Parts: sequence; structure tokens; C-alpha cells
Amino acid sequence: MEGIIEKIRKHPDRIWKGSRRRLLYLRKGMDDETYLKKAWRIEFGKELELQNPKTFNEKLQWLKLYYHDPLMTDFVDKYKAKKCVAKIIGEEYVIPTYGVWDHFDDIDFEKLPRQFVLKCNHDSGGVVICKDKKNFDYAAARKKLEKSMKRNFYYAGREWAYKNVRPKILAEKYMEDSSEEDLKDYKIFNFNGKAKLIQVDYDRFSDHKRNLYTPEWKYIDGSIQYPNHPEIKIPEPEQLKEMIGLAERLSERFPHVRTDFYIVKGKIYFGEMTFYHGSGMEHFHPEPLGRRMGDWLRLPDKKIV
Repeated sequence: MEGIIEKIRKHPDRIWKGSRRRLLYLRKGMDDETYLKKAWRIEFGKELELQNPKTFNEKLQWLKLYYHDPLMTDFVDKYKAKKCVAKIIGEEYVIPTYGVWDHFDDIDFEKLPRQFVLKCNHDSGGVVICKDKKNFDYAAARKKLEKSMKRNFYYAGREWAYKNVRPKILAEKYMEDSSEEDLKDYKIFNFNGKAKLIQVDYDRFSDHKRNLYTPEWKYIDGSIQYPNHPEIKIPEPEQLKEMIGLAERLSERFPHVRTDFYIVKGKIYFGEMTFYHGSGMEHFHPEPLGRRMGDWLRLPDKKIV
């Protein structure tokens, strides 16, 4: 309870906007364009520009409505994406999968190792980590994952790529690096097949922060939604060039996609691909950063719907 009160005290505006957007989410019969315009007005207090979008966030809304490449659905499906990624960059970069099921009760836990990760293939947040089966709370895991299985992630932000993903639960290898307290998540923003910006998230479970870097690992004094911390010196990974090369190979088909990677014991592993970072509803500081990223995103000449 104290944690909830503290969040409200620190971010009252964010809590208020989130509540209004959750009410909007319940109106699933609303067409996508109307929904996005209303959600945009709630978040930013102004009208959404779709005729001549300029900023990164505006262009993501345009892509939701007018760029529907069927392959995107496979890439956001966390199970199918593994097969797609393996074909493009190699299976050695894919986190091993132990199994995939339609329901939690179908999982044979006796066949799983002591440590594993359960996640839904179709949403964000439907993840349960097991560090030791002896202490695993099966009831809590079942409740969380079955709730996620009933949810169509598309409706929350009208992110088209998720609309037709068939929900499943998969188990994969638990990844940890004994040399690090917090496994870093390297998120590479690619525009028309070229890496332009790298976001590193840390302290995600305490006081979430993000640092931004150029592909040459020069610190960018700006932030996206969560604060940055210039005094936190995140070392340039030895595998940076290799990771950027993999990101560009995976992204070359699309106008924009964010490719996420982990580095575990010196080895690169693919995390996920995201076509609509923050659903195109996150705030940039300073604001010109969002405009600059919008300049990088060249929209297709023709709509694909």
C-alpha cells in the first residue's frame, strides 16, 4: 500500500492520465483512429497530427494505422520470433526454449529445470521468473499468466502488430550473468535499417532509469519517459559492433523497429523486437529529441493496410 501511495505522490499526473486511458481502453468497439486521437489528447493535451506527422511519437501512430506488414505479427510473437530471428542471424543468438503451451495447467513442471522463465508470447509484462522450483509460487504464477492469456495486447494502444497473435505460454532458459547485479537490456532503435540510438535500462525494479547513447557509444544528454543519470557510467560493451550489425540485419525490412539484446558472459542473446516504442506515448526531454528521432523515421510512400 505504501508503494502505491508513493507512486501517486511522485507522479500524480501520470496516474491520472493512466486512469483515463484505462477507461478509454474499455471502449473496444471504437475505431483505431478515433481511439488513438482520444488517447493522444489525454496524454499530450493536444490534437494528433496524422496528415503531416513530424515527431517520432506521431509517426508511430501513423504506422499503427497505415503500415501493416504481415511479418510484423510473427516478430512480435515471442515464440515465432525466435524462429524468424534464427533464420536471419543464427540460432546461437536465440535464448533456448523448453516448451510452449496453450494453458498454464498444460505445463509439465517436472520436465523443467530448477530455474526458468515463463512468459506470454503476445503481450508486455506477462512474465514470471523461477529461480528455484522448491520456492516457486505456482498459484501466483498461474493467476498472473492466465490473466495475461485473456488479454489482447492490441487494444491497449491499438498496436496493430499484436492484433492477431494467438496467446501461448512459453518457458525459456533463465539468463543471468554472475558478473552483474542487474542484467542490462540494450535496446537499439533502427530507422530504415540503420541503428541510430541505443537505450540502456537499469534499476528497473527500484527507481527506473534510462541512459541513451549513439551507436559510437557517446552519451546523449536526453531522456525518454524515465530519467537519465549522467553520473552513471555504463561501459561500452565489447560486443557493440556485432550487436549493431545484428540489429541492422533484423531491421532492414521495416521503416522502424527497436531490437533488444542481452549480453550474458560475453555472449549476445536476442530479446525481442518492438515496433511501437512505449506505444508512441512516452515523453521526451528535451522535446527536440522526439523531433530529431522523427526526422530519422522515413515513412513509406504507400500505405499497407
